[in-house]
Amino acid sequence: MIPKVPRGLRIALFSFPLLSGCDPSINFYGSFFPAWIWCLIIGLIFTILLRFLFAALRLERNLGPLVLIYPCLLLLLSCAAWLILFRT
Repeated sequence: MIPKVPRGLRIALFSFPLLSGCDPSINFYGSFFPAWIWCLIIGLIFTILLRFLFAALRLERNLGPLVLIYPCLLLLLSCAAWLILFRT
């Protein structure tokens, strides 16, 4: 028996391949960079700055497993940069 897939999900699944080339590109000195690279760099810079702030305030020892905290913080800040810079 084949499960019934909702109509909205079917439309979304079939439209994803058509929308995959719609990412924003930025002209930077004649070279087009994908915008996610800039958001990743911004997120990395702010993550490093927050790491120094946490260490200065002696909060880093209370954060938990740092191997999970800093990658999640990098992802959060990168997605926030994307929403701030490229929302339409």
